[in-house]
Amino acid sequence: MNIGFIGLGAMGLPMAKRVVAAGYQVFTCCHRNRAPAEELASLGARILAAPAEVARRSEAVVTILPADAELKETVFRSGGLREGFSAGKVLVEMTTGTAFAVREVEAALAKTGGRLLDAPVSGGTPAAANGTLTIMAGGDAGLLEEVRPLLETMGKNILHVGAVGQGKVVKIVNQALAAIHLLAMSEAFALGVKSGADPGVLYDVIKSSSGYSKMMDLRLPGFLFENSFRPGFRLDLMKKDLNLAVDSAQALGLPMAFTALAAQVFAAASISGRGDEDFAAAAGFLAGLAGATLEPRK
Repeated sequence: MNIGFIGLGAMGLPMAKRVVAAGYQVFTCCHRNRAPAEELASLGARILAAPAEVARRSEAVVTILPADAELKETVFRSGGLREGFSAGKVLVEMTTGTAFAVREVEAALAKTGGRLLDAPVSGGTPAAANGTLTIMAGGDAGLLEEVRPLLETMGKNILHVGAVGQGKVVKIVNQALAAIHLLAMSEAFALGVKSGADPGVLYDVIKSSSGYSKMMDLRLPGFLFENSFRPGFRLDLMKKDLNLAVDSAQALGLPMAFTALAAQVFAAASISGRGDEDFAAAAGFLAGLAGATLEPRK
């Protein structure tokens, strides 16, 4: 089975490497940065000129792009995926975007006889490299089973969450919670630090108490405790995801007070120059407003 893979960023490249390693013939193309495509080609993938060519050579195409705008450009522009789609081809769309955009893409590809599975992921770059991502699949259940072997090269937890668009909805909900948990942890830990508590002691106690969140395990050791923010998932990408949640809520006429506040903190952290750091830097930024750092005492 030939697989197209478009979007070789921090998540996409390690995912594509796993697809190549599983023995699939992979086709890709370049956008602005050719280096990731060349790295993938060194492992056996082939670089083609445009998304349309990738689609023509592939039975299934995976896309994992920064946002809706890049997805629409990849599909609808001259030389885009739509031009290369035909009956039976499948788009596995893994971008964190809105349900509105992926449904628009599905409708366009359906006119060619193509099918779409809405399948964003969670787990960050370590899980992408290890093939242990959670994949939230929206679309036809039969199509999910058809492409499950491909998805299993990239993910460990593959869950059917409903119709096309519901994958995006579930992912946005997850991102909103992750950001809120991160900032709530930072604010509360800053209170503890300014009151004389050791962040390491707080972690040891709270991880077995009712205030625990998995975000403590994911972003205290290795990030906030070391004051190190090498990106696993960039702050600006989480900022984008929070804005997707806020925009989606506004379209539905729903209040999202905590998510909107989190989006403002992430925007402020980004403006301060931390957008290319790991999203944990937003917690460091917030703690810094209180004059605190979260490094445990030696």
